[in-house]
Amino acid sequence: MLKKRFAQHLLIGSGILQKIVEFAEIKPEEVVVEIGPGTGNLTKYLLKTNLKKLYLIEIDPEMIEYLKKIIRDERVVFINADATKFDFFSLKENNLKLIGNLPYNVASLIIENTVIHKDLIPYAFYMVQKEVAERLINEKSWLSIFVKTFYEVEYLMSIPARFFIPPPKVVSAFIKLTRKNLIDIYDLKEYKNFLTKIFAQKRKMLKHKINEIYLKEVGISGEKRVEELELKDFLSLYLSFQKLK
Repeated sequence: MLKKRFAQHLLIGSGILQKIVEFAEIKPEEVVVEIGPGTGNLTKYLLKTNLKKLYLIEIDPEMIEYLKKIIRDERVVFINADATKFDFFSLKENNLKLIGNLPYNVASLIIENTVIHKDLIPYAFYMVQKEVAERLINEKSWLSIFVKTFYEVEYLMSIPARFFIPPPKVVSAFIKLTRKNLIDIYDLKEYKNFLTKIFAQKRKMLKHKINEIYLKEVGISGEKRVEELELKDFLSLYLSFQKLK
């Protein structure tokens, strides 16, 4: 049933599944979205909580048909869709709690799409490669800054390969995204483009990538390189760019 092209690794450890649900702190009447439910191992634990509704977003139509056969719960809505591009506004819900064991090959794209829909998503809990989690938290990249502009990222636990079928060649990590007070950036596509541009050719000094008008406006030396900037510097630069463009 598993398909290699979807990079599916099913989580099977009952203790780990229970711990994940505990971390998610699902409250009565919350609306939850599970990304990549696979054969429903985590889904069954989520349905033991008092959630109001559970959307299951699964890219594999065969998995969806399988889930429909084994899950009989009126709170569940099955959606055959690609979570990297899914429009969460289409669900017509105000607050969503996202959770999922993300396919390794598209985890970054799903995290990016989460940020795009930040107004609807105060919390997200994701299983990703440990290396991806560590890069997101500790390293500077356009994606890490894009995410941390709007969310606090917390490393909750590591999960060894033996808890998956088939076992991946890497250790996994469970992370939590908690939305910050909403920041005044409305055009997320433009903000992403700004970050990808500034992170291109990392070794170049900022003055070779950004008009010095913007650097002077926020008091950042053009001699600096992108790795030397703090989160607040990226925000200041972008807002200066917005004001002076």
